[in-house]
Amino acid sequence: MRSFRVLKDATPAVLTEVPVPVPGPGELRLDIRACGLNFADLLMQKGTYQDTPPAPFTPGLEVSGVVNAVGPGVTDFGIGDRIAIYSGQGGLAEQGVFPANRAVRIPDCMSFEHAAAFQIAYGTAHMALDHRARLLPGETLLVTGAAGGVGLTAVEIGKLMGARVIAHARGAEKLEIARQAGADVLIDAGEDLRARLLALGGVDVVYDAIGGDVFKAAFRAAKPEGRLLPIGFAGGEVPQIPANHLLVKNLTVIGFYIGGYLRFRPEVVRDSFATLFYWYEQGRLKPHVSHVLPLERVEEGMELLRSRASTGKVVITP
Repeated sequence: MRSFRVLKDATPAVLTEVPVPVPGPGELRLDIRACGLNFADLLMQKGTYQDTPPAPFTPGLEVSGVVNAVGPGVTDFGIGDRIAIYSGQGGLAEQGVFPANRAVRIPDCMSFEHAAAFQIAYGTAHMALDHRARLLPGETLLVTGAAGGVGLTAVEIGKLMGARVIAHARGAEKLEIARQAGADVLIDAGEDLRARLLALGGVDVVYDAIGGDVFKAAFRAAKPEGRLLPIGFAGGEVPQIPANHLLVKNLTVIGFYIGGYLRFRPEVVRDSFATLFYWYEQGRLKPHVSHVLPLERVEEGMELLRSRASTGKVVITP
């Protein structure tokens, strides 16, 4: 079978032929129909992601497809089941073997592309805003990188939770996508972010996927008792947080990484996914997939992430 594989540590992945894997105890094998790309897939190839596996390995953190084999001890799923898995790796291939206890059934109304694009982006937004930041109805939420794969879902989730949502993105096209997802206020990346936020009365919760100067501006515009979630650093700079400002304004900076919960509190992830799939079935969530590409064009998909040319999610269909 074909697999987009990192053969040596910290080297670019290449499309190659590998043997079809065999599921072991507690595992299932999937005909992979779709794999959502994430910024972490770029970092894994550099060896800079916090959960980079040792080479050789196949990137691709979230997948959907059809079960074609199960290993010993797997009783909850059978051949032919449509499932999605937040796998952490292995998704950029025609088939893959994954732990069965991470699998969730896909609603009948959900496409494979939506299922692959759904888990990390929506799970991150929902768990960060609900479980960690405790976002309340009527509060003001700032989402930076608001048209990207993770940011756009935070706009949707924040609006569903009753917040006033401010979307920050570059250009009219991306801001319009954020507006359609529910944003109440739009701020272009070329504007003075801190000044605009202060003019709007400040913010209660910051959901920041950019880092650098964008985080600093949002930090300075946070209201007393504001909560800040540094979700990612797509701008390339990890912000340094002045602890004295936290003290004076009673601010809280909240760390969140969804992958960690799979290890120490997996029930939080399962409960979040159950809520999100229910909202999807109700028609309250509408994943935005800007590009669907075949496996042989995965490099093109990576470049879309690298250059921030995509909106919403990029999905690969092996």
